[in-house]
Amino acid sequence: MPVAPSPAEIFERAIEEGERRLDQSMLELVSTSFIAGFTVVFGIVALGIVHAFVKPQFGKIATIAGALAFGVALVFLVVGRAELFNENFYDPVAKAVDADSWMVGSLLRLWTVTFAVNLVGGVLMAYIFSVHGVLPHSAVEALRTFAEEFIRRPPMTEFAAAIVGGALVVLLSFLLEAVNSVGSRIVMAYIVGVLLTLGPFDHVVVTILHVVFGMLFGAPIGFVELAKTTGLVTAGNLVGGLGLVTLTHITQAIGAEASEN
Repeated sequence: MPVAPSPAEIFERAIEEGERRLDQSMLELVSTSFIAGFTVVFGIVALGIVHAFVKPQFGKIATIAGALAFGVALVFLVVGRAELFNENFYDPVAKAVDADSWMVGSLLRLWTVTFAVNLVGGVLMAYIFSVHGVLPHSAVEALRTFAEEFIRRPPMTEFAAAIVGGALVVLLSFLLEAVNSVGSRIVMAYIVGVLLTLGPFDHVVVTILHVVFGMLFGAPIGFVELAKTTGLVTAGNLVGGLGLVTLTHITQAIGAEASEN
């Protein structure tokens, strides 16, 4: 049976993966980010369809069923090695720490391009799904309701949910470096996808796409509300993803390496 890697070994793997991500050409980065954007929409749609199908008969069980359906989205992303904003925090920062450099330009390039192109791919796919008749009417109603629920949450609730969501998604990055098989990566991705949806906890790209679906399906949501939600969730994801998970796991690895020496 394989021995679980130590924090220092996980850190070394993260450095290698971070270097790969930071060294992508612009064409590769745009392509993989676009793929991630439209891929995650399949999870949102699966959530809406399953939730709408289950709720009339089983009530609140629909929340669990919908989360189980959404989980496949992160499996698609992880197996396909697509580039999702926030999920790419830990590895690139590990590379920056190892290089003893802030690498601000490289990190900002990675994160800004990923964020923007994730949304381009996701919004395009949302428009395709919004064509009349593509989705069942019950799923349309469910997706519109989800969007309104996101927008109605108090700012502190939204911010706290985004901290949790950011922490969960970046924790996935760390856990992926700790396992050795595709099967284990699939399991980790699916579990995090389900947990993310159960809250629901906020990942900025997923949340924005939820709101965009609502707007496309007639929810009373304006662009000002969309912008406020985007800013709030992005800030929470940065706190949870970079602050709570990335920096603490990196200091853990540095401390473990220091104790070995």
